[in-house]
Amino acid sequence: MGETIMTQQQLSVITLGIADPARSRRFYCDGFGWTPVFENDEIAFYQMNGFVLGTWLTPRLEADMQRPGLTRPGAFALAHNVAAQAQVQPLIDHLVAAGGTLLRTGDAPDHGGFRGYVADPDDHAWEIAWNPAWTISPEGLVTFAV
Repeated sequence: MGETIMTQQQLSVITLGIADPARSRRFYCDGFGWTPVFENDEIAFYQMNGFVLGTWLTPRLEADMQRPGLTRPGAFALAHNVAAQAQVQPLIDHLVAAGGTLLRTGDAPDHGGFRGYVADPDDHAWEIAWNPAWTISPEGLVTFAV
């Protein structure tokens, strides 16, 4: 039997396939207010709190992974937590105005907190959420509190 490999529990980069860099940039820059740390005609990287979010033309991402035919996003949602419940719906509305698609208006789920969903222009789902039990540091780091 082989040696056990232990790795640090962390996430380095999430890369989303996109169809149109300008449309994607409008959503992320104008909608969220984020600034790329690097961008060119096909890719943009956003420095997040401890990892990097990338957007890359889907055909280039498919070629890099050697997985042709990725025509839709997977069954997952990315989440952006805010510091107050009152910030959820205004951010969703702002993202829709920046080219997103409303998936669910803000409401309170049975498990607590407050959330809604918006899709970016390439149909990647974003949950915009507030959870009173989770703290957000000034650097934007979210701590899961039980």
